[in-house]
Amino acid sequence: QCEEAAYEERQYPAGKWACVTKGEPMYEQSISMSFMKLMRYICKDNSVGCYLGMTVPVLNEIHLTKEGTGLEREVITAYYLPGRFQQNPPVPTDPEIHITERSPLRVITRVFYGITTEETILREISLFWELLGSTDTVLQGTYIVAAYENPSVPQRRNEIWFICRA
Repeated sequence: QCEEAAYEERQYPAGKWACVTKGEPMYEQSISMSFMKLMRYICKDNSVGCYLGMTVPVLNEIHLTKEGTGLEREVITAYYLPGRFQQNPPVPTDPEIHITERSPLRVITRVFYGITTEETILREISLFWELLGSTDTVLQGTYIVAAYENPSVPQRRNEIWFICRA
């Protein structure tokens, strides 16, 4: 039997993403509101008027406060456009949705399960730093929470991504 690795390094190619930025009082509110906007875009509220297809993971880019004890209010929620729409992305009807070309990304990632709240994310970041030890190969203060399943799944699979320096 193999134990699940504590963490792994991955490389993601450049690509186009549909992004929404929200700064609600609670992290959960920001990601919920942003995801609902993205779902409407995915389902039909776009220039081609059709279902685009779901991709995973959905990414939530977060930033720690200067003290490092909490999350900044502003969260960027991002949906990767399926391959057939990479060259010519459908235009969102919602002006809060922006199509962004993201550069290639190298991350060190660790799986965790359950709901994502500010508290659980801060705990996961702290645990991950303990595992990694002192390193300057990753950014400090900016992280990505990757969600692989519907938020209603009780023990849904998530990952915390530490972004590698270029």
